[in-house]
Amino acid sequence: MLTLFRNLLAPPRDLILIVVAAWIGLSLAEKRSARYNVNTEALNNLIFAGLLAYMIGGRVFYAAEHLSAFIQSPLSLISLNITLFDSWGALAAAIITGLAYGQRKKLPIWSTLDALTLFFAALAVGLGFSHLASGSAFGQETSLPWAINLWGATRHPTQIYEIIASLLTLGILWFRKADSKPGSDFLLFVALTAASRLVIEAFRGDSTLIFGGLRAAQLAAWIILAIALVTLELLKPRQILAEVVVDEVAPMLEAKPKEVKRKMQSSPMQATTTAKKAAPRKTKSTTTRRKISKE
Repeated sequence: MLTLFRNLLAPPRDLILIVVAAWIGLSLAEKRSARYNVNTEALNNLIFAGLLAYMIGGRVFYAAEHLSAFIQSPLSLISLNITLFDSWGALAAAIITGLAYGQRKKLPIWSTLDALTLFFAALAVGLGFSHLASGSAFGQETSLPWAINLWGATRHPTQIYEIIASLLTLGILWFRKADSKPGSDFLLFVALTAASRLVIEAFRGDSTLIFGGLRAAQLAAWIILAIALVTLELLKPRQILAEVVVDEVAPMLEAKPKEVKRKMQSSPMQATTTAKKAAPRKTKSTTTRRKISKE
């Protein structure tokens, strides 16, 4: 079964799996965009711009690294050879493009990242299937009963571990209740992904070792996990309170907008009180006049 799967989707056909995962992730993100108050069209355009920048940026950065070869053969820039690609340069181009588009459209960064979380989670699943099809990210040799034959040895099925971890992460995010903290869903995804990489990396057979035996990916996972957890903790209710106050005060600004706005700059709670006082109230005289006018 595994051999048939790898034969059918051997590189470069394994990219089909990532494309399918991106399509599923985009559909899931569209369904959840309303929860985060992010415009669906803007979200679609953001993802499209990021993917386009990823593809172009990866080739451009690779060409910059091997400039002399591309000067001799400029048409190699549009070659279908997918090995002529710099993954880190592509990622940098996608991030820069996404930030620029989000700033231009004035998209709230935390809410937008939350809306993109299911897209990222689905991509992680597709990446695991792609690794399984291509044989990359392979595991160490083992004699465990669930080991797979790969590259002339029985190995840990780390690609399958990766798929299972990514599916669990996707399920947790999909069934998770709405959180009032902007950015909490994205940070949870980052934390879960870093934690799973931390565990799975211990069984990998292609790890990069630094400092005399320390796995570089595990070190990076520890750092990312710590940053995600600390940032999640720092998203205190104060941020939430400010957003709630804005929603409550906005309908009342018609009464005394200048006074409320000035108060709001100093204290959100004081702004709410001022706006409520400024809002028109029904009095007994008003009610009496209405009754007389009806008679």
